[in-house]
Amino acid sequence: MTRAIRLEVCVDTAEGLDIATKHGADRIELCASLSVGGLTPSVGMMHLAAQSQCLTRAMVRPREGDFVYDDVEVTLMMHDIDAVAAVGLNGVVLGANRATGELDERVLGKLIEHAKLAGLQITLHRAFDVAPDLPAALTMAQSLGIDSILTSGGAVNALQGAETIRRLVQLAGASPSTRGIELMAGVGVSATTAPEIVTRSGVRWLHGSCSMPRSIDSSDAARLGYSLPTHRRTDAGAIDQLRDVLGHLARDAVAID
Repeated sequence: MTRAIRLEVCVDTAEGLDIATKHGADRIELCASLSVGGLTPSVGMMHLAAQSQCLTRAMVRPREGDFVYDDVEVTLMMHDIDAVAAVGLNGVVLGANRATGELDERVLGKLIEHAKLAGLQITLHRAFDVAPDLPAALTMAQSLGIDSILTSGGAVNALQGAETIRRLVQLAGASPSTRGIELMAGVGVSATTAPEIVTRSGVRWLHGSCSMPRSIDSSDAARLGYSLPTHRRTDAGAIDQLRDVLGHLARDAVAID
């Protein structure tokens, strides 16, 4: 039985896509504007990802801020889902909450049905972590046909939420209604934190940007407000280090068996 721990890398540039693909990402989460948590990428970026031969799911998020959407925004998201399907990507990453924090079953139902009719797989992003009752949100996600859930266990990062993630992993494995859903730990994932996150949470998928602070080529772009001082870029070394750690974890698990 394989003990491999898979790595999804989120990227928002052509450079990042190229690096993540060449350095062994098992899957890409394709976004724009990771500085605000990720937005829907351009159609051009989607076409580039489709040529990469790496499984890719595109973010469907029309704006920054919360995940409470009106009907106009839902229509916009459905058009974006059509664009993802048209270029031949593997799936979409989406989420929606009610104003009270619970997952919005009505909105998610419409979006997921639309995506599945187009043959796409679905990751529920960290709108899941906003929900006040994560086990109930897990059950709803399964009933809606969601394949994968990205979560920090409702905490600010996956290390702090590791025990909650473990409980969710156990619930997903124990209940016929949720069995088969992929729990993926994200936020604060690095070569340093991955061993403890995996050991404590029991996940088989990790999600991270594998990015490092980088200066931009034009100081004027920053001066004029077109680039944040917190600018980051996908880092090949960070991916290599994380992949190496995950390889050791998998080998250690096999040795224990």
